[in-house]
Amino acid sequence: MDGLWVKCKQCQQILLTKELEKNLKVCRCGYHFRMTARERIDMLVDENTFIEWDRELVSKDPLKFPGYAQKIQKCQIETSMGEAITTGQGRICDIPFVLGVMDPRFIMASMGAVVGEKIVRAAERALKLRLPLVLFSASGGARMQEGVLSLMQMARTSAALTRLSEAGLPFFSVLTDPTTGGVTASFAMLGDLIIAEPGALIGFTGPRVIEQTIRQKLPEGFQRSEFLQKHGMVDIIIERPKMREQMAALLALHNCDSVEGVEG
Repeated sequence: MDGLWVKCKQCQQILLTKELEKNLKVCRCGYHFRMTARERIDMLVDENTFIEWDRELVSKDPLKFPGYAQKIQKCQIETSMGEAITTGQGRICDIPFVLGVMDPRFIMASMGAVVGEKIVRAAERALKLRLPLVLFSASGGARMQEGVLSLMQMARTSAALTRLSEAGLPFFSVLTDPTTGGVTASFAMLGDLIIAEPGALIGFTGPRVIEQTIRQKLPEGFQRSEFLQKHGMVDIIIERPKMREQMAALLALHNCDSVEGVEG
């Protein structure tokens, strides 16, 4: 966050940025601000245990889409990330696991060929090391600048997670604001346990598009995590300050007899 103060979108209170960051970007009213990938990793993982994978993978503008290469370069400079997801291996309360975290600052964390490849590789390494996989989604969906190559990632990520499931390894999917489009229609909703943060927007297409299409007013809170939990689409809602503790408990319940060693 830039600046000394920030305004809460829910309660409209003016908050001191430093205090908000100390509270894991959760307002006193319970509103959850969006986080960067690095902030989520620092919040969740034991100090100095996270080893990042595949940082060198970057998108190359395969379709020569106008302005796409410049947009990638701009996001790389502004976020210090190669792509919209950070993957790697870490520990929570000394429990090893594989982690992937999307960052909406990078082209709204849309899923292109590289994002899909990094998720597939994370799932394959989790399979090799016999470790549970945790993915934090925050995405606008498939990356339109890569056309069918981006849509292919829906099938590729789903297939990789199927192999993980067949091996008896757990996949915990955490839905954060926003999780939409092709990400919702693929790996984000395939978790053995589907977790969401409070108030997260979760859906395939936006509520305004749906209302214009069906010419009806949608129910209050439609596509928010609480609505989805009530209707059986989300298993549990976990507030951000409790995420680390509850994720550690879930991982401890699913001891995978991991293979010794760390992949770099």
